[in-house]
Amino acid sequence: MGSNFVFDQPHYDALNTAREATLRQLLESLRKDLELQNAVDVGCGLGHFAVFLRNLGFDVLALDGRQENVNEAKRRAPEIEFHVANAEDRGIQVLGKFDLVLCLGLLYHLENPFLAIRNLFAMTGKVAVLEGMCVPGDEPIFAVRDEGPTEDQGLRHVALYPSENGLVKLLYCSGFSHVYRLRTRPALREYEGSAVRKQGRTMLVAALGELSLKMLIRAAEPHTDPDPWTIHHGPVALVRRVLRPLVRLWRSSGKQTRLGQGSGTAN
Repeated sequence: MGSNFVFDQPHYDALNTAREATLRQLLESLRKDLELQNAVDVGCGLGHFAVFLRNLGFDVLALDGRQENVNEAKRRAPEIEFHVANAEDRGIQVLGKFDLVLCLGLLYHLENPFLAIRNLFAMTGKVAVLEGMCVPGDEPIFAVRDEGPTEDQGLRHVALYPSENGLVKLLYCSGFSHVYRLRTRPALREYEGSAVRKQGRTMLVAALGELSLKMLIRAAEPHTDPDPWTIHHGPVALVRRVLRPLVRLWRSSGKQTRLGQGSGTAN
């Protein structure tokens, strides 16, 4: 008998397998360098990665915005503490600080991702690992997206999807001093893109201090255009501006000539 939970579907199994392989290598290195002991899994779904963290030896607290997810997660892993909590609610900060904050597949589902990132920063004692979908492009931007009314989408079904650099920008602005990309991303086409589809997911590490892991590449803070309203006149744009009125004049003259040739009294 199949599961009634959307997170138990095959495409999530493939995604989780890819994420697990990368996270295992990453967290083993981070634990040695930073002596990580406890963790919070924000947006835990049915508790898959809360169990993953526990099996790695972390003391785990797990949070999700849907009561039905928390109920099922408690049934599957009764030894882990699960709570219903909205990542956009400042109230989650009272739960304290954690050596590791894990947030997978959540931020792009939110109406207020910057508020959620500020909450994640407030809860981070040493390092945060964030993963999710991103819109294409190099600019630090967010795209408004309608989402379907299913259990694996946001609570309100409209969200701000970040570009990868948009997420990097907000991590720096929230207070993290260092943000890193991975040299090797999870082994799934969504993280790299293909000839027919652009990169759709990213995984980032944000820290309160410098990290020296070989698998990490420091991501510089993206800077926004101070004046995006200015029209920049390159050579092609300048030629077009000069030729445009001449083309209009030529078209107008041709139209008048055709009208003159076709005028007369109808028989």
